Amino acid sequence: MENVIQQIAEFRYSPEIWEKLKKYSISKEFNEDEIILREDANIQFIPIVVSGSLRVMRTDEDGRELLLYYLKPGESCVMSILGGIHQETSKVKAIAEEKAEVLMVPVNKMVSLLGEHPEWMKYFFRIYHERFIELLDVVNAIAFKKMDERLLMLLRKKCDFAVNNILTITHEQLANELGTSRVVVSRLLKQLQEEKLVTLGRNKITLLY
Repeated sequence: MENVIQQIAEFRYSPEIWEKLKKYSISKEFNEDEIILREDANIQFIPIVVSGSLRVMRTDEDGRELLLYYLKPGESCVMSILGGIHQETSKVKAIAEEKAEVLMVPVNKMVSLLGEHPEWMKYFFRIYHERFIELLDVVNAIAFKKMDERLLMLLRKKCDFAVNNILTITHEQLANELGTSRVVVSRLLKQLQEEKLVTLGRNKITLLY
């Protein structure tokens, strides 16, 4: 557990907070596409990413999914924190984007840390601000950008997270994250390939710039 805590280099909290995290948190590993938090589930633990990354999704009444934001090491899901504090069920789904190690902090301990430690409160407001900006970007993209622009933005974001311009992903997965159909994504990817922005392979997409 000591190594797990030390990997979250961004935190740099006081020794007291480190000790509490080590004492109360559970370290878990999740495989790619494994669900960490389900929609409408009771929130018992708050996830903090140690390694790997998570994607946070929202599903509408018709079953269509939409990507809200990603979580990288040192970050947590502000939606689950707020839902846990107010004893609400989860309004989002958190999924491992790749193999990930996650600290599962019990909700009551998270609440205690927020009340007792200014450092932890600063951390909460920092991630709240970051997620709020990302959600504004999602709203802006849906309202003002065409689907081909949104698709290219998503591909770039995924490449940034993977630190690689080659993505192993299906057209269906991209469609789910954009809240559209596979047919639309396939058509737009062919268009991007004709514009020499990407090259396509079997379940692989190479971003050319």
